[in-house]
Amino acid sequence: MRKWIWLIAAAPLAFAAAQTIQHETKTVNIEIPVRVFKGAAFVDTLMLDDFEVWDNGQPQKLEAVYLIKKTNIERREEARAFVPRMARHFTLIFEMSEFDPRLDEGLDFFMNNVLLPSDSLVVVTPMRTYRMKAEASFSQERSQILKRLVGLVRRDILIGNSEYRSLLEDLKSIARNLAGSISGSASSIEGQFSGGSFEEQLQNYAAGLSRFEALRQVDEKQFLEFARYLKTIEGQKDVFLFYQREFVPNLDPKIMNQFLGLYNSRVDVVLSVMNLFDFSKRDVTFDVEAVKRAFSDSSTAVHFLFLTTQAEGAPGIVMEERTEDAFEPFREMARATGGFSEVSANFEFIMKSAAAALENYYLLYYTPVGYKADGAFHDIKVKVKSGGYRLAHRSGYIAD
Repeated sequence: MRKWIWLIAAAPLAFAAAQTIQHETKTVNIEIPVRVFKGAAFVDTLMLDDFEVWDNGQPQKLEAVYLIKKTNIERREEARAFVPRMARHFTLIFEMSEFDPRLDEGLDFFMNNVLLPSDSLVVVTPMRTYRMKAEASFSQERSQILKRLVGLVRRDILIGNSEYRSLLEDLKSIARNLAGSISGSASSIEGQFSGGSFEEQLQNYAAGLSRFEALRQVDEKQFLEFARYLKTIEGQKDVFLFYQREFVPNLDPKIMNQFLGLYNSRVDVVLSVMNLFDFSKRDVTFDVEAVKRAFSDSSTAVHFLFLTTQAEGAPGIVMEERTEDAFEPFREMARATGGFSEVSANFEFIMKSAAAALENYYLLYYTPVGYKADGAFHDIKVKVKSGGYRLAHRSGYIAD
């Protein structure tokens, strides 16, 4: 009887060190997982001669094409034989600040319809990393495993983001206080604050926004190390990145303009209010290209699953969405790795879409001529000669 063993790490995954770049000429085989669609349907009728591949703009000779369905080779066409690694490795990363009860249905679908006894699973929460491996065969304990998985994810999201949620409530409280005070002259406003003067409240609000943004920073180093770790694993690798719509409580611009009018003789207050407008103009805080290339090089498909939610507003407060700095970069990461992006409030729908996209794919193999291990990134382009198909595949590899 097979059991699923949970290995609970006390710290993040022990990632493998980056390989040393060697400048040498050698023979390597490049493997490209490719998914081909006509509309929303996967196309499973293509042969070796239907594909064209370019490496850094140079046409390449394909040596083998394998049609894969789940973990089985359904069809092979070989000018030279290769040994595809069919093991499947899934990683679920929960970049979420609030636990959503709808996760139960989506994880239930994943456990019962996607995960096979031979698959491995890693779950990354805001607190810890969990590894799950099968030792024998699927047993009847799957419902218990699912219950434990949901419990761990829920607990870690709630505990791991407690500071985030506490700070968010503090910001709402200060914003409500400031918004509710705008009822007359500057002198009358000063008498309405029990937690400090108007200037102090404004400074606390700005400081809270700064801390809030610091908590939301994407850890580029951790992503790069994770990609290097995945490169050491043989087989087909899929990462599901669950990201949640986020909001921050901002003062209504009309109210901020009223403050500017009341305090137009106070340069310090005017500058403080103007600085609040700048918090809505943020830059991406990590090297998107480096992360995209690292995951593409590891031959890992990253699937970006964006869960939409609604924010509760209040008079004088605008709940402004703050996910634009991560949304587009993560979508780019999905495209660059042959993954997909999905936006929905329905977690189960997202998982069903993922399952449908993952079941079928082609494995293409070629040997680049004059390969040099110089550490440079090589762009890969794959096309189907005719038919108007849509293709998803990794964007390239690092020649190391």
